[in-house]
Order: sequence, then structure tokens, then C-alpha cells
Amino acid sequence: MSEAPDQPAHDAGARSGPLAPGGGREVALGAVIREWGRIGCLGFGGPPVHVAMLRELCVDRRRWIDDDAFEDAIAFTNLLPGPASSQLAILTAWRVRGLVGGVLGGLAFVLPGLVLMIALAALFLASAPPLWVRGAGAGAGAVVAAVAVHAGWALVRPSWRRAVGSRRIRWLGYVAAGLLATVLVGTWLVAVLIACGAVEVAARRPRGRLPAGRGLHIHAWPVLAAVAASTGGLGALAWTAFKVGALSYGGGFVIIPLMQADAVERYGWMTDARFLDAVALGQVTPGPVVHTVSAVGYAAHGVGGAVLAAVVAFAPSFALVLGLAPRFERLRRNEWLRAFLDGAGPAAIGAILGAAVPLAAALSETWQVVLLAAAFPALLLLRIGVVTTLLVGGVVGVVVVLAGGAAPV
Repeated sequence: MSEAPDQPAHDAGARSGPLAPGGGREVALGAVIREWGRIGCLGFGGPPVHVAMLRELCVDRRRWIDDDAFEDAIAFTNLLPGPASSQLAILTAWRVRGLVGGVLGGLAFVLPGLVLMIALAALFLASAPPLWVRGAGAGAGAVVAAVAVHAGWALVRPSWRRAVGSRRIRWLGYVAAGLLATVLVGTWLVAVLIACGAVEVAARRPRGRLPAGRGLHIHAWPVLAAVAASTGGLGALAWTAFKVGALSYGGGFVIIPLMQADAVERYGWMTDARFLDAVALGQVTPGPVVHTVSAVGYAAHGVGGAVLAAVVAFAPSFALVLGLAPRFERLRRNEWLRAFLDGAGPAAIGAILGAAVPLAAALSETWQVVLLAAAFPALLLLRIGVVTTLLVGGVVGVVVVLAGGAAPV
């Protein structure tokens, strides 16, 4: 890992004395809370926006971290399961202020969007929401399937480039497995992701040792979590949130099929229409898309369920990043971990693309289908932003419903 340059003396956010664990000068905790909280409040648009804002803060404006170290941090978080942009926020905060900075910076990044999501869930997921709210949810929810395809397609090209030679045949198989698992056996998607990773490990036969460290034993936890899930209630909600936070590979949208199978089909916490509302809310609120799980938690068990789901979903990211950060360069070079993620990652891309099928099948009104058809070229050809597309869909939904069109219940 490259060391960050010394902080300029005029920057009030850094001290002139001790070095932080990640290199560079130690930054005051107040500055970490303020700056990471600002990104948490203004970070609309998902991971690309979060990465850009963190880079502008840490590399360009404050020079707390140098270019090479920031790129290393992105690569490291992309190797881990869970919400990558949240993990990048935690890791960059750790680099400038150690363990306490990582915890507080990560919380400052996550909490603003979480509070807003719970408030919106209370409004949109109420038993009898106002007609205009139902219209906004139905309109925004109608375009979610197109957003899923947009998110998955953006990951296809870089993942395909990394797969060279005979690996490309396996890559196609992993993508197909993830897609079919999402469409046909959604509740078993996690098992398919892990199986694809294991197949790639077997095919590559990596040299060296298995990765060491408590944080990487996370895949032993599902056995215990699955037992809790079988009891239903809060155990089932915790299992759903755990899958979202600890077993999702390939970006934020892979959480959609992980949640939908449980929230709608298995436990019946939400209808298809309300689930689409929750996904749309996760896209238009600031911060990580993983906040969607708190809306599922709210539908299942109210505010307490929303908080529980959020804690369970984000806890693995804090544990992984803060536990592994001191030795992340060594882990990046570990061939076992790299092989596993080269199998699980393409399967996750297939899952994201496959999520469009049940999301589109959930639409119940003709005008929603028309809106979805218009969203595909808007996102994929005209390159209109995701948040803009969702907001336009919400406005159209309000207009249609108030004009006498039906809204899904």
C-alpha cells in the first residue's frame, strides 16, 4: 500500500503530528464525522457517485490519501461481499483515523440515508397510504426492472474483460447459473453464488494458502443463520438481512433477488407492489442501495424490524473491513480468494440481470408496462440517470392515478 503524502499545514481537518494506521497524517474525528456525513446526506445515485465523492474529498480536495492508495482501497472492497461503497467509506475513514475513525466515518455515511428510508417506508408502506403516494410508488416501481438491467449490464464488460482464455466459457456458465437461479429458485440464490465460487476455485487450483483471519470465515455463519430463519419472525428477518449484507457479490442490485424471494414469496411480509416501492425508495434515497433492506424490515416488524435489518446488514461490512484492513494488500494477492470471487462475481451479475424478470412480472397495470418499456431506452440508450428516471416514473404515476388510472394494491 502506498503512503499518502503529508497533509498541507493549512488543512484544519488534519493534525501535524501522528500518522494514521493507513498512512498519511491523522485526521480529527470531527472532520471525519462531518465530511463522511456530508457524503451520506448528498450521495444520491448509488456507488459511482459515492466513489466519486470520496475520491474528491480524500484525494483531490484534502489530499488525505494518494491516488494509488485510493485505487487499492477500491480494489480491496470489490473483493469483499456486501455493499462496496459502504465498505469504501469505512476503509477510507480507517486510513485517516484508525479504528474509531472507521466506525464513526462508516456510521456517518450510513445513518442519514437510513433515517430517511425508514421515514419514507412509514409513508409508502402504510396500510392505507394516500392516493398520490400509491401513484408515486407505482410509477417509480414500474421502472425498477429496467434499472436492474442497467445495473447488471454496466458490470458485464469489465467482468468479461477479466475473464481470459478458457475462463470465459466458465464465466458464461456462472452468469447463466445466477440468472436462472434468480428466476427459478430465488430462495437458493446464495447457495448458487457460493457454488459458482467453489467451482472456479476447483478449476483454477490456486497456489498458496487459504486466506486467514476471522473476517473471512463469514461463509460459515449461514448454517447458524439458516437455523434461525426456519423459526420465522425476527430470525427470518435477520437471515434475510444477513444475506444482503454478507453474501451478496457484484454490487448493490444483487440484493434485490435475495430479498424478493423472502419478503414476497416465502414470508409474505410485502406484496409485489410494495416490494417495488421499497426498491424504488432504495434508489432515490442517498447512501447505499442496501438501505432497501430496512424497508423490508419495516414491512415485516415496523421500526424495530427496520433497525434490526439495517444493523444485521451493515455489521458484516464493518467487521470485514476493520478486521482485514491492516493486511488487505496481502489478501488482494491471495489466489484462493481471487478465484472464489471470479466465480461468484459473474453469477451475481447474472442474478442482477435475472432480477428484472420477477420485477417486471410484478407489474399489474398496463400503464406500468408502458412506462417500463420507455425506461429501457431512457437508461440504456439515452443514458438518463437512474434517480432521474425513477423520479420521472413517480411523477407519471401520480398523474395517471390522480387522473383515474388504477394503482396496484
